[in-house]
Amino acid sequence: MTLTELRYIVAVARERHFGRAAEACFVSQPTLSVAVKKLEDELNVQIFERSGSELAITALGQTIIHQAQKVLDEAQFIKHLAQHGQDPLSGPVRLGTIYTIAPYLLPKLIAKCRHALPQMPLYLQENFTTKLLELLKQGDIDAAIMADTFPQSGLEVLPLYEEGFMVAVPQGHPWQTLSIIQHTELQSQKTLLLGEGHCFRDQVLDICPDMQKNQKDGEISTFEGSSLETIRQMVAGGIGISIMPITSIPEDANSNGLIRYIPFADPIPKRRVVLAWRKSYARTKAMHALADAIKSSGMTGVDFL
Repeated sequence: MTLTELRYIVAVARERHFGRAAEACFVSQPTLSVAVKKLEDELNVQIFERSGSELAITALGQTIIHQAQKVLDEAQFIKHLAQHGQDPLSGPVRLGTIYTIAPYLLPKLIAKCRHALPQMPLYLQENFTTKLLELLKQGDIDAAIMADTFPQSGLEVLPLYEEGFMVAVPQGHPWQTLSIIQHTELQSQKTLLLGEGHCFRDQVLDICPDMQKNQKDGEISTFEGSSLETIRQMVAGGIGISIMPITSIPEDANSNGLIRYIPFADPIPKRRVVLAWRKSYARTKAMHALADAIKSSGMTGVDFL
């Protein structure tokens, strides 16, 4: 049994395809297939069920692949020790963030980390929660910053902060003079939502399930945007209202005249943001240092946990 063989079975499990796994590992498909079969023969178990173009993982195979990822994590940490000594704060961290957090947190976090954690550069990527969980569990990223709406099996989760939501309405809207809005009032409005896959969309619909109606009196009652910034511009253009997390709202937002941001009445809807990493990930101290950097990065309007 070799680390290379373990990398191959993890890649096959991730890609659900021998050809794509071989490409990801930069080897030919016959090379990868022979190595996987050799490992199965050595262990005297079937890890993958092959049926034409279909590929499935056996129950025992799932356990073996999970353990293989742990072994690969530990092997990576040995390399880290050799390259950076015994300091867990030395060496890069591959960090994922969801789309509705990254543009507002990362600029502050990068500035803070460059000062407080100069030996721990961050390799960053944005994605949906489901994809970040997949990348995290497969070892393609080390940690992820997400809203706390996901299954936490196999993960360590550290709460970072809670942030409330506000309603964004365009100039001239009947609500622009209101001081608070009841969440039950949202269903009467044309509302701009993020597209499928964004967990923030689901959180907004939890606030007012009746908001998601395809038709209302013959008119479309909801519109979808690809990002919070796109939605913000659509609100400014008078297309409808929307809901925004408070970290996405500029401090002088209500002074530009195009959009007014109005708080919700109690109980204020909010989301909890957390830092998650694999339980097998050895650099726990680095994760806590990263969390401390986030909490001291100068974000406003949130309740740190």
